[in-house]
Amino acid sequence: MRYKIVKENKPTLQTFGKYKAKAVHNGEVDSRQIMREAAQRLGLTEGDVVGVVLSLGSVINDHLRRGDKVRLDRWGMMKLEIESDKVDSPEQFNARKHIRGVRLHFLPESNKGKPELYQDIKYEKVKW
Repeated sequence: MRYKIVKENKPTLQTFGKYKAKAVHNGEVDSRQIMREAAQRLGLTEGDVVGVVLSLGSVINDHLRRGDKVRLDRWGMMKLEIESDKVDSPEQFNARKHIRGVRLHFLPESNKGKPELYQDIKYEKVKW
């Protein structure tokens, strides 16, 4: 995983002015490429994989919208979380006014607290 060193530039943070590592991404892989590679690995047609992926995405989204946590073996767990303003009492809370949005949280599957996704990552500092 490539990274660069950057200065924290958000004045509201306690770490303002300090330096941290930031991931440098090589590019972006789209769903078409993922489906093409999966089809090759499975010996299926790309069309078969496209159908499965589209259906899977629809089913997962339906469950997330209903408030379910979705766990996918060997990958992890997804859930939707609400971001909202804080109020002094429950009676003051108004969903329309205080809910700012919804975020998807992904927690990679782990074995004894060590996510497989993060294992064997090698770090490489890039020069800027």
